[in-house]
Amino acid sequence: MSGPAENFWTTLPLGRGVQILNRDANGVVALIKPAGILSHPNTPGETGRSLLQAGYDLETEAYAWNGVDGLTCRLHLLNRLDSATSGVILACADTGLAQVIRAQFKRKQVRKVYQALVFGRPAQSRQLWRDRLAVVKRGETIRTAAGGNVPAECEMTVVRAGGKESGVTLIRLEPRTGRSHQLRVQCAHHHLPIVGDQTYGDFPRNREFARLAGTKRMFLHSQGTDFAYEHGGRKYNFAAQAPLPLEFEQFL
Repeated sequence: MSGPAENFWTTLPLGRGVQILNRDANGVVALIKPAGILSHPNTPGETGRSLLQAGYDLETEAYAWNGVDGLTCRLHLLNRLDSATSGVILACADTGLAQVIRAQFKRKQVRKVYQALVFGRPAQSRQLWRDRLAVVKRGETIRTAAGGNVPAECEMTVVRAGGKESGVTLIRLEPRTGRSHQLRVQCAHHHLPIVGDQTYGDFPRNREFARLAGTKRMFLHSQGTDFAYEHGGRKYNFAAQAPLPLEFEQFL
């Protein structure tokens, strides 16, 4: 079995700043999403700041557009990132394979690694965070808080401490569960709010940091992913790594 033709990828209607990071012959692709870009539009008016400049079907979780041959092309999202989060996001051009990999996400068979710039210094260089969260969804708005009955687990590792003046630390986060806003809430709950988080962060420190840095972005980055899957009777491995954005480096 083979994936889409080469011109499918060369004419992919990528959104502003979106790049192809890695892809395989079966149609699995890793894209780099800049901060501020939506994983998908919720309304037609949001297409201009979305992952692809194309229509999106919320039910099938797929982008669709007319290809160079006039036929309809589709790219199925496999996961999502908050608009404020940058980095690796996965998609697939094959409908059946997309369903297989989405099921693996639900079974926690996809490894994801993030990096975050946080205010403060962890007491230990490595910690396993086990928390209980409350997740509430009203329409398209999701809010998460500590203290509920939804288990959330994440491994935190210190990567590098910033200078004393900045008061920030670069940490690596490997979630073992996939709750909405999980990493942002867990960081805040453990007194390590993510720099620039406008919902769960330290608002006074965010304002001061934005003034010094000249950016209001949230400093959470989807660094990489890897997983194995079966397709057409064969096993395949897929991996992708996104470099740390330059704005992270200037404070370390």
